[in-house]
Amino acid sequence: MKPIGYRMQEEGINRFFGSLESRIMELMWASEGWMHVKQLRDQLQEEHNYSVNTLMTVLNRLGEKGIIEKQAGGRGRNKQAQFRAAVSKDVFINQQTRSVTEGLIKDFGEVIVSHMIDVMEEVDPELLRKVQQKLQDAIKRKDHEIEK
Repeated sequence: MKPIGYRMQEEGINRFFGSLESRIMELMWASEGWMHVKQLRDQLQEEHNYSVNTLMTVLNRLGEKGIIEKQAGGRGRNKQAQFRAAVSKDVFINQQTRSVTEGLIKDFGEVIVSHMIDVMEEVDPELLRKVQQKLQDAIKRKDHEIEK
């Protein structure tokens, strides 16, 4: 899956999606299966009265981005599209945050690494220990590759 936009001013999954896209994806990830647009509309009805056309537009955009999969079901007048998440939420977040991290490191290298460490120290000191262990493991792997 290719990287999608990243919204710095948002929080959580909304950094990658608009508000309706986020809500749809949360429902899809929670369902872990195929869903009809009307099922989505019924679940979203509590929050907002979205039309089927509005939801189909958003679903088609998510499909174009490769975030959801679509399949046609039924025949004739009963034909309905079904949708599901292309990957789990964990896989999606892993792919997208890796892409953002790679871009930041490629473009800003040492500066971004320094900022990341500073922020980790402020937000979660335990994370520094995990980073230290990961760095030591990476150095050992590189040293082992050089020895070969």
